[in-house]
Amino acid sequence: MADRVTVIGWDGSPLTDTARAALGAATLVAGAAHHLALPEVPPAAERVRLGSVALAARRIAAHRGTAVVLADGDPGFFGVVRTLRAPEFGLEVEVVPAVSSVAAAFARAGMPWDDAQVVVAHPRTLRRAVNVCRAHTKVAVLTAPGAGPAELGLLLEGVHRTFVICEELGTEREQVTVVTSDKAADHTWRDPNVVIVIGGPAGAGEGGGWIAGRDPGAGPRGWVQPDASYGEGPAGRPGGGLGEGERQLLRAAQLARLGPRVGDLVWDIGSGSGAFAAEAARAGAAVIAVDRDPAACARTDSAARRYGVQLQVVHGIAPHVLENLPEPDVVRVGGGGAAVVSAAADRRPQRIVTHAGTRDAAELIGRDLTEHGYRVECALLQSVELDTRAWTETERSVAFLLTGVLPERAP
Repeated sequence: MADRVTVIGWDGSPLTDTARAALGAATLVAGAAHHLALPEVPPAAERVRLGSVALAARRIAAHRGTAVVLADGDPGFFGVVRTLRAPEFGLEVEVVPAVSSVAAAFARAGMPWDDAQVVVAHPRTLRRAVNVCRAHTKVAVLTAPGAGPAELGLLLEGVHRTFVICEELGTEREQVTVVTSDKAADHTWRDPNVVIVIGGPAGAGEGGGWIAGRDPGAGPRGWVQPDASYGEGPAGRPGGGLGEGERQLLRAAQLARLGPRVGDLVWDIGSGSGAFAAEAARAGAAVIAVDRDPAACARTDSAARRYGVQLQVVHGIAPHVLENLPEPDVVRVGGGGAAVVSAAADRRPQRIVTHAGTRDAAELIGRDLTEHGYRVECALLQSVELDTRAWTETERSVAFLLTGVLPERAP
């Protein structure tokens, strides 16, 4: 095992005395090609090109001597320190930090970043990183080959964002470029890079203040809001414009069954008032709300603005309009019946939730979900509203709540 392992962060600035001393005593140096070309690397030291950090960690663990690992930016922030300290390698490391590439990128752009989400995009996490960019107004994306600015732009089709692309920070070839997301695929970008993704009006709690990133407690308290929060119906009654599948208690049950979270893409088919779509977006998920009624699309836009969340509204008739939408993680079907549920199930989301007004309709949907390989749960929900001044019944609603869970993709 290496006698000593020092991890040195490098941001293009001259090395500190501590870093120079550690590097000068090294018998093994691991890093990228531009790190290994630094003049301070001892000529006699064994050099390890840093591709797979796990493979380099095994080489270091088997080395007898003093090892140094050079890494861009702050190696403790989405960096090599976590892997090197894994129990399987048994390495104890000392860290000489540097300015993180995310901090450097925002500094080059002249922007604050305490209100930004930070994600890592590589081929396995690219889709989830894009969903965060859909859902939030300011995101820093640490990219990787095959998951760079071009791929981000292509997957954000239909959502306008501005990209601030910072290439090769800290090197002589450093370059900062500002493009719209639809133009990012027209260029070839050099690795490594950081992409700052900006777009949409400032969301609730995204103005900075007391917590880094998105404030999960911003906005009114409660996972779901009272029906009256979503405007008036035709008769002027608060909340009277909500459809039968949008009432507060059923909405709460639907949210609980789907569990939308950061990195997810939610389809809300038959968005109606936009109540469910806005509340799923408040949970941090990316949301595409679909409705055939232009007035419903306008109400959904209004609900999103009211609660300061980002979502995409698509006007069209399901199931046909669903064909060109990106892959969902979870789906709520608020309208369209069994045919729309079947079309959603064809796309293999982890979970689907819908409701039915009768047992026959519930059985039809349940059989279809079962044939698609989903485990089906159904509950009969009844809610009774009372006037607490006289404790008399004012309204009663009954619905069958159906949930389909795909075992191969659970949880």
